[in-house]
Amino acid sequence: MTVRFILNYQSTWGQKVYICGNTTALGNDVEANALPLQYVDAQCWQLEIDELAAEIAYYYYVLNADGTKHYTATINTITLPTHKPIVNLYDTWCAASLPFTTFFTKPFKAIFYKTKIKQTAKQSQSANYIFNVNAPILQPNETVCIIGNTAKLGDWTTNKPLLLKAQTNGYTVQVQLPVGTTNVVYKYGIYNTLTKLFVTYESGEDRSIQTNGQGNEINIINDTVVGINYPGWKGAGVAIPVFSLRTKNGFGVGEFLDIKLLADWCKSTGLKLIQLLPINDTIANKTNSDSYPYAANSSFALHPLYINIDAVGKLDKTHKLQKQYTAKKNKLNKETALNFEAVIEFKLSYLKELYLQDSTVLETEAYLQFYTQNKYWLQPYAAYCYLRDKHKTADFEQWGTNATVTATSLQKLINPKLKQYTEVSFWYFVQYHLHIQLKNAVNYTNQLGIAMKGDIPIGIGRTSCDAWQFPNLFNTNKQAGAPPDDFAVKGQNWGFPTYNWDAMQQDGFGWWKNRFAKMSDYFDAFRIDHILGFFRIWSIPLHAVEGIMGHFVPAIPVYKNELTVVGLYLSSQRLCQPYCTFNYLQQTFGEAVENVINHFFTINENNLYDLKPDFDTQQKVLAYFASQNEFDQVVQYKLYDCIANIICFEEETNQGQFHFNIAMEKTYSYNQLNGHEKEQLRRLYINYFYERQNEFWKIEANKKLPSIQHSTNMLVCGEDLGMVPNCVPGVMESLSMLSLEVQRMPKATQQQYVNLDTIPYLSVATPSTHDMSTLRAWWEEDYGNTQYYYNNILHQYGEAPRYAEPWIVQQIIQQHLQSNAMLSVFQLQDIMGIDGTLRLQNPTDERINEPSNPNHYWCYRMHLTLEELIKQTDFNTTLNNMIVYSGR
Repeated sequence: MTVRFILNYQSTWGQKVYICGNTTALGNDVEANALPLQYVDAQCWQLEIDELAAEIAYYYYVLNADGTKHYTATINTITLPTHKPIVNLYDTWCAASLPFTTFFTKPFKAIFYKTKIKQTAKQSQSANYIFNVNAPILQPNETVCIIGNTAKLGDWTTNKPLLLKAQTNGYTVQVQLPVGTTNVVYKYGIYNTLTKLFVTYESGEDRSIQTNGQGNEINIINDTVVGINYPGWKGAGVAIPVFSLRTKNGFGVGEFLDIKLLADWCKSTGLKLIQLLPINDTIANKTNSDSYPYAANSSFALHPLYINIDAVGKLDKTHKLQKQYTAKKNKLNKETALNFEAVIEFKLSYLKELYLQDSTVLETEAYLQFYTQNKYWLQPYAAYCYLRDKHKTADFEQWGTNATVTATSLQKLINPKLKQYTEVSFWYFVQYHLHIQLKNAVNYTNQLGIAMKGDIPIGIGRTSCDAWQFPNLFNTNKQAGAPPDDFAVKGQNWGFPTYNWDAMQQDGFGWWKNRFAKMSDYFDAFRIDHILGFFRIWSIPLHAVEGIMGHFVPAIPVYKNELTVVGLYLSSQRLCQPYCTFNYLQQTFGEAVENVINHFFTINENNLYDLKPDFDTQQKVLAYFASQNEFDQVVQYKLYDCIANIICFEEETNQGQFHFNIAMEKTYSYNQLNGHEKEQLRRLYINYFYERQNEFWKIEANKKLPSIQHSTNMLVCGEDLGMVPNCVPGVMESLSMLSLEVQRMPKATQQQYVNLDTIPYLSVATPSTHDMSTLRAWWEEDYGNTQYYYNNILHQYGEAPRYAEPWIVQQIIQQHLQSNAMLSVFQLQDIMGIDGTLRLQNPTDERINEPSNPNHYWCYRMHLTLEELIKQTDFNTTLNNMIVYSGR
């Protein structure tokens, strides 16, 4: 059998088109083995294969002249007919940027508009044409029909159109047209199976296929989508960390099985989506510092914090932990905030005893299937946990001969014949139970018609299993963070290593694709934390403490000759070293200046003050103050300011190439220059940050995001807040990724608040995120802003109330529900703010995270149980009415 792939694609100069699929002949889904199509003309590419498996799934991608790729938004799954020797597959390129491609994603296909398939269409031995097409969000009782220029296609009459059958991947119909038919002209339409009436043609020109009409061929026409105006689907959701959930019988923390109660509440109120913070294991020290959910020790393992012990089993009633169990559980569940250390200590101790009591679950068929599918990450993770606990540190550099791991050494560590195997396999046991509990909750939630949205952190822990197993994928000599903003004026230093994108690209971003694949086990949609990191990351040297000491990587630097061309003859030392005069130090340290100078500074030949070698980096200053009590913390942070008092950072390996300090204009060093020098530097600064990088960063993102996104069918949302380059919206739109729109964080520089009527349809609208104060706390932060918002956004007259009264919160939420965004998502605390009898008295107690505080303890818990929330009939009815009224 000969199979011809005939692709309708409008190509441009320098492009090459490839096909990749799930069979050996099509490359086994490995893009390095993909097959090139032959150029026929500017609108047609073709490939012929003689031997092919009966079942194929394939897609196309285009390699551009600049090395970037873009992909079809669909994967064609075909059972090849065997009754003809030649199969022609006519495919149409489906660009990811087309607005309807969002409806091809998992939430719509599997939950919101799940197709009811009555019967799989059997192959007709006489058919010589098969038409396949998608129609992602049809209304009840609607199906697809086809009408065309032949008798079999109804001769353009609509009273008895040919109906297509629903299949897993769209709609299909098999037709036998007379031999010799060479020009098939047709349109799809919509037909109501209840009223038995034709509803509408698709818009646009007629479709046509030119064939040779020979009797030894079968023609399969894979059209992308029926061309009708699909409704602008809208939905609302709730965002909350799992640890914040509270239930009547909880263990002081939210657990995966508690999601079922949350789903019950969502169903009663009309919410269609549950958004969670990251749920990966973060255990490094077993202290409160591990509460930070964005510092995972594994990008794949689930957090033991969220396991329900009762669902795993019970210890013998004589066991001391069993005797303590009920009292411990009740005590922890009464606490206002999460007691991370106490919860994780007891849960792990109890689980270990349960495993020693009975480990037969590891012999079951269900477990063995889980193990086989997940051993690529489960084995190294279990070995990592064993070594972490053995050495009492997650810093694998202190693990002696196990500081590095190879495939051979890993197999030795997990060998079932060795005495440590019980300690290794314990983590298999825990992860399996976490998996089945989360799957239980997700399946229940999906059956209620509610989608699950997860969160992928931009970084991984410096001492994580991933960094231990794949050190080549990370730049461990750098720290990732974010530049200064209104929420963190000194920037943010997350401490994560940055990504080695060149190494990741060598295997087609396999590590990222595996992350997405694992997430899709549980989630229908996901949020990419700090998607700007795929364009460029804020990279901070290891010797720095504050985020302000970083710069964007990659970035086109400012070259030495650019400075001299505009008359700047400043030395590298003047540009890149702290510029400390006596006046500056006196302004900074006040009455303590003499003592500070004597202890930390030396004077040079230019009458300037240099920090002594023991204190010339922020990390050295931090280490000193950690061991001494001679000076207070104020001095420590002012010394940080002295070190950051520079204009540029010079590249370590490329002298004469500079990156501007983002706070340049606020530094004493810059302000001591003359007018000409300041003006020329400022022009270069504007060019550096806002002009020269855009196309470069666009290419960088297009090297990564299209390939990674193509590996998943989840709906992708990008957290694109902060200092957003001009190229970001275009790249996200080209991939139909949803942006994040926060009303009080406008992306347009001239706006004080986002206009919710003008935000993109493909976006998530929210009044606050976990990194911000809640609506009620924000209302009290700045009365000037509140007054402006009250008069100009809420369109209320007079003086604004000092507190966000319930009706104010309700109006703000209603505004978001009525916005143009596809999704509006709210923190649970904000939703409860619409009811004065339910919400907490003090709104500051509702905050989840403070980005400006690197040592923040993530411990917020609901003050009501989910069982109590479900019983709040009046409140739930009010929320449901708001959602229904808004059309969500």
